[in-house]
Amino acid sequence: MVSQLRDACAIIIGNTSTSEAKVAYHTENELQGRTCNPWDLTRTAGGSSGGEAAAIACGMSAGGIGSDGGGSIRVPASFCGIAGLKPTPGTIPGTGHYPPCAGPFSLIGVVGPMARTVEDLQLLLEITSGYDPGDPTSLPARPSIQKARSKKKVRIGFYEDDGYNSPTREVRAAVQTAADVLSENGFEVEPFRPEGLGRVRELWFTIFVEAIAMVLKETTYRREDEISNNTKEFLALAAEQPPLTGERLLYTLLERDTWRSQIFAQMEQLPILLAPVCSTPAFLHQDAGWGPSHAADYVRTMSYSQHYNLLGNPAATVPVTKTVEGLPIGVQVIGRPYKEEEVLAVAGILEHLVANKIEKSQ
Repeated sequence: MVSQLRDACAIIIGNTSTSEAKVAYHTENELQGRTCNPWDLTRTAGGSSGGEAAAIACGMSAGGIGSDGGGSIRVPASFCGIAGLKPTPGTIPGTGHYPPCAGPFSLIGVVGPMARTVEDLQLLLEITSGYDPGDPTSLPARPSIQKARSKKKVRIGFYEDDGYNSPTREVRAAVQTAADVLSENGFEVEPFRPEGLGRVRELWFTIFVEAIAMVLKETTYRREDEISNNTKEFLALAAEQPPLTGERLLYTLLERDTWRSQIFAQMEQLPILLAPVCSTPAFLHQDAGWGPSHAADYVRTMSYSQHYNLLGNPAATVPVTKTVEGLPIGVQVIGRPYKEEEVLAVAGILEHLVANKIEKSQ
């Protein structure tokens, strides 16, 4: 990834902080400490790519790279008021990512761009996409990526609630605002929530929490007192589940593909979806964690992003509104696999329309 960026004359400033082993939506680790939200230092910048989002939001860089196995690009982008893209798996090679983009992560995780504008996401996508032998899931660059300028106005569905964890009033309002401004500008927009999201979330949990925990336990050689509290919680949550047998994993993978086919078929009529990124704006540092003892329990608050990792849809975060306290709220623009050009085209239009709306209101 860094080599590709250097070859395109990018100036590499440095690397940014993440959560340990990328298994948290809150960026804090033993090496670099805690990453705060630029809009409110008492709140998280999100995770796992929280350092990247905070740096971009502060103007330290024009853009950067994150990775996303359950919302780790889209959530920090929403919390920090920037744009982020989770591409279709295989679009951008994950060569050099740590932990390696292999096994469970290769099924649901991707590397993707983060930036202040959708146009910059497009630029970074063009530079970094394409086949690389270091990532066996990577694909040749597609010509359509080079032209994310959709001329026809695709039909759009939107939903504010996934039926599992109701979002805050302000998050709902952000999705409704996105739907309204697109409708007012000629798009056909209608309420629509894909069937089966509840089961999709459960299958994501099996792969991300249970399977990745098995890999982490095999590769975590540090002493117990050196592992972060968040990683300990993650491993403890996985240990509470029934044993992940080969049979159960096999049926998880088979059912995953069944749901992918069914939901992709549903999206043929509504190729773009709008949805929350997560159920809340940026939460307080002390509220973060795995399990119901935390006010911002990751399993519940982040389900809106987790669905599309299991399904493999490309999804972009676009900042749309702010809370009364001034915290940014982004909205997901979700497309069909390998249709990044449609996602970025709608995301760019939404970004432009929201900016115009804000300017007129001032």
